[in-house]
Amino acid sequence: MEEKREKIRNVEEQRTGKVEKIQKPENKDFKHIVRIINTDLPGEKAVIIALQNIKGIGFTMANAVCRVANIEPSTRIGNLSEAQTEKIQQILTNPQDFGIPSWLYNRRNDPYYGKDHHVLGLNVELSRKEDIDKMKIMKSYKGIRHIYGLPVRGQRTRSNFRKNKGKVIGVLKRAAKAAKSAKEQEKK
Repeated sequence: MEEKREKIRNVEEQRTGKVEKIQKPENKDFKHIVRIINTDLPGEKAVIIALQNIKGIGFTMANAVCRVANIEPSTRIGNLSEAQTEKIQQILTNPQDFGIPSWLYNRRNDPYYGKDHHVLGLNVELSRKEDIDKMKIMKSYKGIRHIYGLPVRGQRTRSNFRKNKGKVIGVLKRAAKAAKSAKEQEKK
């Protein structure tokens, strides 16, 4: 509801010519786009919010990174110096070296490496796909459910998981088959 009101307000301001001035950055070295771990982060956002745009980083991990790097979480990421962004990059690539606890990692007791580590970026999707493929090869219960495209985590199958929400094609096909078989019986 608030979003609709905001959009209406913006449209009316543009129509009437009352457009708010964009706030200028606080310092001259402000960067509008900051690149960390192959991800472009908007410089206007707070550090703790901007870090969450990187795949594999949630709120608690972003908060831990801010604490270890001695950066105020509410500062804008565009105001950080090169040294500070480099420090964040180092912490994210090797969190175990900086004392971040292993219970914050997203790959604990990884079957491939045999240890705890944190996966970021495209590696999150790749490791998830590898895990699903491994379950399929093992033919575990979850793997079989993935193979058949059924819900994996115990959801009901009567109505909830079905992908086709529009016209039910199966019913139309059955009706067409019934009509076709009725015509064939009339010919005989």
